[in-house]
Amino acid sequence: MKKLTHIDETGKAHMVDVGQKPSQARKAIASGFIKLQQETINLISESRIKKGDVITIAEIAGIQAAKETGRLIPLCHPLQLSKIEVNCIVKKHGIEITSTVGCIGKTGVEMEALTAVSIALLTIYDMCKAVDKQMEMGQVRLLEKTKEDI
Repeated sequence: MKKLTHIDETGKAHMVDVGQKPSQARKAIASGFIKLQQETINLISESRIKKGDVITIAEIAGIQAAKETGRLIPLCHPLQLSKIEVNCIVKKHGIEITSTVGCIGKTGVEMEALTAVSIALLTIYDMCKAVDKQMEMGQVRLLEKTKEDI
C-alpha cells in the first residue's frame, strides 16, 4: 500500500506542501446519480416543483460547491479554478450529474469535481424531498483525472 500523503511520520494529519511542484493544466470529471420516482421526474421535467427549477438550481449549486471545496474539506488546497461545468441529465429512473473542473495549478481538481456532483445531488434531494420519500443518491465517482505540462 502507498504511504498516505496527508499523514506525517508521527501520524498527525497535515496539508501537503505543493509549493515546489510545477504548475500544470489539471482536469477532473466526476459523476453521480439520484434515483427518483417517475412522478418526481415528471414534476421536474414540467417545472412543477414548488421550490423552482430543479435542474438549473442543482447545476448552480454544484458550481458554487466546487469553488468552496478548499473551505469544506480541511486538507484540500484552495485552488484558482478556470473551468467548472455541471450538467444534470434527466434519465428514465432519475438524474445523472456530471461535473468537469479545470485549473492551472500544482495539485489536482478531483475533489472539486466530486464536491460539485455531491452538492448538486443534495440540492435535488432538498428540492424534491416534499414529493419523493424514496430518493436514493449514489454512484458518485471520479471518471477521469488528467494533468499536462504547460
